[in-house]
Amino acid sequence: MIDVKGLVFTYPAAKEPAVNDLEFSVGDGEIFGFLGPNGAGKSTTQRVLIGLLRKYAGNVNVLGRDSRDWGSELYEQVGVGFELPVHFGRLTARENLSYFASLYRGETENLDHLLEQVDLLKEADVRVDRFSKGMRVRLSFARAILCRPKLLFLDEPTTGLDPLSARRIKDLIIEHRERGATVFLTTHDMTTADEICDRVAFLIDGRIALIDAPRELKVRYGERRVRVEYHLNGALEKRDFPLEGLAENQEFLTALREPSLQTVHTQETSLENIFIRVTGRQLA
Repeated sequence: MIDVKGLVFTYPAAKEPAVNDLEFSVGDGEIFGFLGPNGAGKSTTQRVLIGLLRKYAGNVNVLGRDSRDWGSELYEQVGVGFELPVHFGRLTARENLSYFASLYRGETENLDHLLEQVDLLKEADVRVDRFSKGMRVRLSFARAILCRPKLLFLDEPTTGLDPLSARRIKDLIIEHRERGATVFLTTHDMTTADEICDRVAFLIDGRIALIDAPRELKVRYGERRVRVEYHLNGALEKRDFPLEGLAENQEFLTALREPSLQTVHTQETSLENIFIRVTGRQLA
């Protein structure tokens, strides 16, 4: 769905490229996370992929065609959700979606169904300038999937959302993938990426530092040990055991028999910790 080789883009008057020698691919039906702090080059890469930035060096193919060869027909197959939602404030939510639906030649989603999916059906006929930031973010997502896109680009799709709304959007992203779409997700939210992405790329200073599946990264960079927690004499005890030979480790088996056993879990690391370890940089 996406194939990028040697991508370099420099903004006018900038001394350094915003993205430099990027190389990655995104498979059909994959949720691909593009992760990094603000200013890493995530949004620039997305703008190249959707055709908003064309004066770049390197090779960029989207949906089997060089991105420079695409015209407006690309947007019949691509949906985009930007980080900062932009709507017609004096129009209602339904009127906003109806207007954008009129721009497509092909079939679009039922508007009431879309609004119900993002929990805005009750506010369908309310002017958008009365919406909260979270409501605008949800409406932006509805607009992004309006044309039933084969390729969906989302930039920080859960920013500003409460936990319940964020969960709803993440579930919709997964549902959209299950319907056959490919999702390119740019974010600095490592928790969201860990939950829904098939693979992630770590971007720092316009370069990719690492690409792999979240689980594989956590296994590779996590500690190969198990922690057992239990109460002993009124205090919480914690004991760590190596994974090697665990089944024959008598101290571990004894700990499992403790009547006050609380938890048993492997010492997985987080994507954020891996990012800091690999890049030496914080996400903020």
